[in-house]
Amino acid sequence: MSTATADAAFKSPTDANNSDEKIANISLESITEGKNARGIPETKFLDDIDAFANSFDPPAQPELLIGAYSDLYSKFKAYEQQLSAKRATYQEKLPEIAKSISLVKHLKQKKEQGDTVITRYNLADTIYAKAEVDCSQGIVNLWLGANVMLEYSYDEALDLLTTKESLAKKEFADVTEDLTFTRNQ
Repeated sequence: MSTATADAAFKSPTDANNSDEKIANISLESITEGKNARGIPETKFLDDIDAFANSFDPPAQPELLIGAYSDLYSKFKAYEQQLSAKRATYQEKLPEIAKSISLVKHLKQKKEQGDTVITRYNLADTIYAKAEVDCSQGIVNLWLGANVMLEYSYDEALDLLTTKESLAKKEFADVTEDLTFTRNQ
């Protein structure tokens, strides 16, 4: 929070009339100490609030400190909601990727055995059709999202899917770690 923002956000009507009075400069850096690996600030733990308020020149008013910490709290809550949504997305995405890898491996195995696969696929909510899949071509179409579907060989598909899975697992771990860190602030 900049000084101008703090000044404008936390001036009382009596402050507006007394423009000669100095207001403490409370920035984000003054109420936090360091950041984690992905840049989330860590909140300072205050043992002595009076000493902390007097560390500013001029000493910070209680309303200004409360406002600064309330602003930081609301930022943490918004970030926590964002991280929770990301985490839920990864929780849905990871099983889908694992299922796709399993399916491509199954198709590859059937190709090596010279078999075809008989499956049912969803036409509508409650309507399924039976299909016989020829595995001898060694080609699979992967839905990449944003209305994009591409054709891959089984090996290319496995490489792509395992890369996506490892990246998604790493990002899921990072989001979970950030969420825990944010909740501890």
